[in-house]
Amino acid sequence: MSLEFALQYDCPLRANYSEQHLRQWGRLSSLHAKLTTGDPVAPSIDKLQWVENASAEIERLQTATAICAQCPASLPVEAAGEGESVGCLGRINYPIEAQFEKFLADRVQLSLDTLDKEDQPRLLRIMVDPESPFDGEATKELRRVVTDEGLRFFELRVPIAFTRDAARLTTDNVFDLLAGFRSEDSAATTYTREFPLEATADYYDLLDLLLRNELSQSEIARLTTRSRNYTQFLRLLTAIEKAEALSTRVLID
Repeated sequence: MSLEFALQYDCPLRANYSEQHLRQWGRLSSLHAKLTTGDPVAPSIDKLQWVENASAEIERLQTATAICAQCPASLPVEAAGEGESVGCLGRINYPIEAQFEKFLADRVQLSLDTLDKEDQPRLLRIMVDPESPFDGEATKELRRVVTDEGLRFFELRVPIAFTRDAARLTTDNVFDLLAGFRSEDSAATTYTREFPLEATADYYDLLDLLLRNELSQSEIARLTTRSRNYTQFLRLLTAIEKAEALSTRVLID
């Protein structure tokens, strides 16, 4: 399970393939990479059969996506995750790690406690406002879900509570905020939510503060080594940064 996102940019690939098709290719390439290079367990007969059956489509997508390397919307290869062949796509794998959620909570609390209100990112001020639309209810519902296979969306069953200015909030509110806004053309794109162009600067300011500001290289290296989610959110931050520069949006679902 993963939270998928795409930097929507008019390119030769999108001239020939729909957003839904590119999304399916992203899932295919990620799963193929996991089964062929990332799975430490010896592959079963079913896995080997799947890899063999998918080989022709994998070859087609690898040929078609060769142009991604030269595209201005292409995201960093070093933060590509598992087999991200379509350069402007990314994914945040579930469950959200407890370690990453604790890191995010510490960074939000630190920002609220140490920054003057006028220096805080606008989205942070919106989140703590009593009338904030980011009420945490959607994440609260996801946190309760357990699939038939026993998988969860969050490792932590209970969100982390904030204090002082944010005493009535938890990390459920943060993840609601990071889910963006409802998309009006989800039937065409298959992505139900988005970071619209009008909001990309605000989301960049917030994520840059939380994920990179005043972190030493050793701290970043440790986070990158220990947390898959940290690197994946960095890729989302880069997508938002490029969306602002290219005057487009980021789709997410």
